[in-house]
Amino acid sequence: MSDILVDTRGMEPPEPFEHAMEALAALPPQGRIVLLIDRMPYPLLRLLDRDGFRHEAQVRDDNAVEIRIFRP
Repeated sequence: MSDILVDTRGMEPPEPFEHAMEALAALPPQGRIVLLIDRMPYPLLRLLDRDGFRHEAQVRDDNAVEIRIFRP
């Protein structure tokens, strides 16, 4: 299964959140989303925790935040 890339770098809020939510709605059971964003999206991370998704975040060398989202 390939990753769904959601690149929201350069977008203004709430666009990154909206794009992430659209990708979550389309996420297949064994799929994974790779979200690229300009800043740590704490509201999205709280929502993912609440809804039972797993996520791993790291700041890349280009200062973008890369978040991998998947189901447990």
